Amino acid sequence: MNEFLMNTYTIALPLVLGYIIWLLKEQRKVRSANSEGTKCLLRVKLIEYHDKYMEKQAIPSYALRNWVEMFNAYKQLGGNGMIDGMDKEIHELPII
Repeated sequence: MNEFLMNTYTIALPLVLGYIIWLLKEQRKVRSANSEGTKCLLRVKLIEYHDKYMEKQAIPSYALRNWVEMFNAYKQLGGNGMIDGMDKEIHELPII
């Protein structure tokens, strides 16, 4: 009986571990895709905010707060430096 359990254990354990590793890799792919999609959407919205408020030459305080939160999330997701220049310009605008 003990030998049967050891044989079953040595066969089942690698299968179970392999399945767990496969699941983790699949989750990583999904998380990566979600992060990239979120980063893209944030970039689009940041560009829209930038264009809108640069044209108005002023920014409301609520919009600046939204900008800061979106910008911080974008940078945490690994966003590039293109938006950094826009961030500087947004912060130079008068607050209305």
